Amino acid sequence: MSTERYDLSQEGRPAERPAEVRLLYAAVSHYSPEWNSVLHTHHCAELFFVTGGEGTLKLASGQRSLRTGDLVLLDANVEHTELSGVENPMEYIVLGVEGLRLQAGEAGAGCAVVPAGAAGDRLLGLLNWLLRELQDKQPGYERVCRNLLELLLIQLDRLGGGISPLAAGGRRASRECAIVHRYIDEHFKERLSLDDLAELAHVSKYYLSHAFTREYGVSPISYLLERRIRESLYLLSETRLTLAEISGVLGFSSPSYFSQSFRRSRGTTPMAYRAACRRERPGEEMEREEGEDVL
Repeated sequence: MSTERYDLSQEGRPAERPAEVRLLYAAVSHYSPEWNSVLHTHHCAELFFVTGGEGTLKLASGQRSLRTGDLVLLDANVEHTELSGVENPMEYIVLGVEGLRLQAGEAGAGCAVVPAGAAGDRLLGLLNWLLRELQDKQPGYERVCRNLLELLLIQLDRLGGGISPLAAGGRRASRECAIVHRYIDEHFKERLSLDDLAELAHVSKYYLSHAFTREYGVSPISYLLERRIRESLYLLSETRLTLAEISGVLGFSSPSYFSQSFRRSRGTTPMAYRAACRRERPGEEMEREEGEDVL
């Protein structure tokens, strides 16, 4: 019998990552023609792994091409959206991770992209395992997910190329503010009030308003309005919904309030924005929609 033994060295053993680095969510996305590519932000860092196809990551600072096997790390609060096409639709797995940021060198852009190369199969295996744990929720799945996240971060450290090293982020958003921020991102089309958001976070509306503004530089209601306005840009440019229909879909109390909010945010009216978008597409017929001339 022959034996090969490998001992774990205790010298130079790296410190464990701080406990505040934690997984918040995981999702799988597949491009389809109705994909809504509107610039948005997240209160946590996001880690993408492109599992198929190709596309583009659009940032306020420019665009980055993505293809199968690419890894993407986005800092928290970086405006972005994903673009693709029906010819070679992009698919990816994304993780939301609190407590991570890019270090100096890439931090200015808030984004790093690196090919996984030979490590791609290993990373995909870890990600699929993590997704299965979240789907099945067997006893102890939270601990398994924490350990899988740590394995993924170690793999990223080894890859380098702009994503490594990762480090614990700076001041974290308060838990209450983070809950409200994410809830607005996911439910901005619903009728929401400051009282509703404060009840969700189990704090007073006065505390929430001040704390949220301190964390994100904008009040909860102002962020809600801006999130709706960003969505309206897509609906105005890509659909034939009337302003009344758009205001209803996005949770505005009336078409006139939607129009006023849009003008304050973008310095123009919804109709003028729609007309400008159509002028950029000479082949499209411009039609006056019922009721639009009164707004």
